[in-house]
Amino acid sequence: MSIDRVATSTQTAQFLRQIQQASGALDKTQTQIASGVQANSYAGFGDKAQILTATISANQRNGAYQTATNLALTQTDLQNDQLTSLSDVATKLRQAVTDALGNNDATNLMPQVQSLFDQAVSVLNAKDANGDYIYGGGRTDTPPLTATTLSDLAALPSVSQAFANGDFKKSVQVADGVNVSYGLTASDIGTQLMQAFKDIASFDAGASGNFAAGGGLSQAQNTFLTGAVSSASQTASALNTITAANGYTYNRLTDAQTQQSTMDTLYSGFVEKIQSTDMAKAATQLSMNQTQLQAALAVTSSLNQISLLNYLPK
Repeated sequence: MSIDRVATSTQTAQFLRQIQQASGALDKTQTQIASGVQANSYAGFGDKAQILTATISANQRNGAYQTATNLALTQTDLQNDQLTSLSDVATKLRQAVTDALGNNDATNLMPQVQSLFDQAVSVLNAKDANGDYIYGGGRTDTPPLTATTLSDLAALPSVSQAFANGDFKKSVQVADGVNVSYGLTASDIGTQLMQAFKDIASFDAGASGNFAAGGGLSQAQNTFLTGAVSSASQTASALNTITAANGYTYNRLTDAQTQQSTMDTLYSGFVEKIQSTDMAKAATQLSMNQTQLQAALAVTSSLNQISLLNYLPK
């Protein structure tokens, strides 16, 4: 006759399951503390999983808006400098013509006009960091201003023929359903200025021109230059208006950037609140898990060592 253990196989199996559960709970808590997150899969977040995925998606979309807005801000800032330069060109053109009138001498006018024209061409045919024409209107492989000399410009039937840019204007989505247009084309910003240059160059090449001849201004030259002063003034004013509009766009983009940064902080904080492990709570849970596992191991070990012999009289 054999002497059986007090603990049955069913009881032993039950305690082994408790050990497995306690060990699993301990592993989970240790992982939470080590990784800093409560779970490694969305399923581990239970009823918060849907909210978590939606928030992460919204933050990723916001991040894409941030990247696009930063690029737009860079170009808008560059455009501001270039528009200011064009406005300065128009102002200097007006001053050069005014000086010629005031001195009754336009001998040095055309060299000044040529220099200012070259500056304007440099701006209108400027490229971005990728080598694309900034004011190309979608045409990145063709200079938007094709007339690059005063003689070429003067020979054109119409100043509009000096431009080869497209009509596409860049815009950026800064938030859900919110777009900001910031692109400009060469013809948008340069037509009036090129017309002023064309008028002067055409007159100088005509029968009443030849400013370099000196000897004082003729009546025809005086009349023409008086009108040219007014034209240059209007051009400078128009460029100032375009520059101001570009500045307004820059401010809109800056405001959008600030909003995007705020949303990033909000989304990130919300995600972190759901995902991150509460270290104080986890430390307490870790201690409880360790105690539960140790207790389960101790009880199971004791049961496996007990038999009826332990209870027989000695």
